[in-house]
Amino acid sequence: MNVIIREYKNNDIEEMIKVWNEIIDTGTIFPQIEKMSIKEGEKYFFDKSFTGVVENEANHEILGGYILHPNNIGRCGHISNASYAVKSTARGLGIGKKLVVHSMEKGKELGFKILQFNAVVKINHIANKLYEKLGFVKLGIIPNGFLMKNGKYEDIILYYINL
Repeated sequence: MNVIIREYKNNDIEEMIKVWNEIIDTGTIFPQIEKMSIKEGEKYFFDKSFTGVVENEANHEILGGYILHPNNIGRCGHISNASYAVKSTARGLGIGKKLVVHSMEKGKELGFKILQFNAVVKINHIANKLYEKLGFVKLGIIPNGFLMKNGKYEDIILYYINL
């Protein structure tokens, strides 16, 4: 399957919301508790430094995307942060890696010096393995930093990479 990663457009909102909400609903990866409405999603995706969409070239189906934005302000504004989402039916095809690599390139292009992840849930083994394979440095673990949907707490891992 050939995919392209392109900039988010307003008419992507419904499909992006579906992908994002599918992950929110699992309660195991994203920090949001409530699913996003279309109105919330419009603001969420538009307010970022860059929102990327991964699209199947053959049928134009949206398979996922990412957001890239400053991790902080002012003297720490050179550090970026990103979140990634891949539709459940498209997982295992290497799309996550393409999104992360694209976000690293886009972050550098936008002038960011570092990409940092503040809260990668420890049980998200696929993401952890990918980040380490791509050269991200594991900063440490925050015990019980993530409230799972089932009410239990899970550790989160912090990562960074120089862009």
